[in-house]
Amino acid sequence: MEKKKIEYFKNLLERRLQELLTEADSTVLDMTDSKEYFPDPTDRASHESDRNFVLRIRDRERKLILKIKEALARIEDGTFGICEECGEEIGEERLHVRPVTTLCINCKTESEKKEKRTST
Repeated sequence: MEKKKIEYFKNLLERRLQELLTEADSTVLDMTDSKEYFPDPTDRASHESDRNFVLRIRDRERKLILKIKEALARIEDGTFGICEECGEEIGEERLHVRPVTTLCINCKTESEKKEKRTST
């Protein structure tokens, strides 16, 4: 892959990483600064439900942060954009949609077919 395109993906991943880290920090601050008292049990339950929803989203984002860091490491070691399965280049369109991917579309499709066969 051309150096210019690698730099584009590096910047894209670094920006997304920073956004996710900022959101995580904001959530932590909101939860630690929150000294809300809910005399009504229904309001309390609603608040707890909302908080649990946010925490589930942050957990998914935590996993994405790890994948972004791994993709940045692949950029540094020169393996970014190369399929881990077949060794071919991953298409740019796929990388634009999912820059943390490690599989080309053909290998990912095959992987999903295998997964579907084993789960049924």
